[in-house]
Amino acid sequence: MNAREMPTMLIVSGMSGSGKSGALHTLEDLGYYCVDNLPAELLPEFVRLLQNGESAPSKIAVVIDARNLGDLAEVPTALSQVGALGANPRLLYLEARDEVILRRYADTRRRHPLSHLGLVLADAISLDRQALKPLRQIADIRIDTSELNVHQMRRRVLEEFGLSGTGLSLLFQSFAYRNGVPPDADFVFDARVLPNPHWDARLRPLSGRDPEVREYLDAEPDVLAYAGQVQAFLDTWLSKLRSETRSYATVAFGCSGGRHRSVYLAERMARHCRATGWAEVAVHHRELD
Repeated sequence: MNAREMPTMLIVSGMSGSGKSGALHTLEDLGYYCVDNLPAELLPEFVRLLQNGESAPSKIAVVIDARNLGDLAEVPTALSQVGALGANPRLLYLEARDEVILRRYADTRRRHPLSHLGLVLADAISLDRQALKPLRQIADIRIDTSELNVHQMRRRVLEEFGLSGTGLSLLFQSFAYRNGVPPDADFVFDARVLPNPHWDARLRPLSGRDPEVREYLDAEPDVLAYAGQVQAFLDTWLSKLRSETRSYATVAFGCSGGRHRSVYLAERMARHCRATGWAEVAVHHRELD
């Protein structure tokens, strides 16, 4: 991209628990260079750097939300400055009903990013919604994800921005059994029978995304046998779903903590499906994302 060309730019905002991570993963799968949690005041300078770069990405997605609570008032000014530089960013705003966000946080047992203010969850959600009102009002597209699963939200993002997305969409998901089995999974595989990297102190703080954990599990014969059998099963039966009147399928892998074995398997199967011609393949790590 030369200095006069501007990348396609999307700003992703919205409430915590509304699905911004899923939207960002969707855009990343489509070749967008994604930046999470960029302070609004840095957005114009970020665009200037892209303008002057020799090999800047052609598609950019930036997440701006209430994690930088004191910065939100600067967003309209920052967007105006970006527009003056020749960019035309579009703003996607995601939201969901309070009771839905409460349930999502209860299901995952994660902390709300505003809980550090000493607020109970319901009050943190209320403050999040109030603080983001100015962004909601100027959004180009608003999506309420209350009734959408991961697949449906992915499709909505694709449709709203006129991006490609046809055929059967696959989601590979990891989870911790202690937090419950994903209710919308079509296939569930239990990885608790496999060797656990958690008991290696060096690997404990890492995840199945990290090369050290992958190398550990790749060296285990039981893991290779398990992965090979699951891969053969999926190769046989996922293709059958293409002929049915459905648009998505979820394959879930569970382990004790949802951090090592299940993440490794979800990532491995997603890579395999992409390599064998599946166009729409997404990965979601429930305990990490």
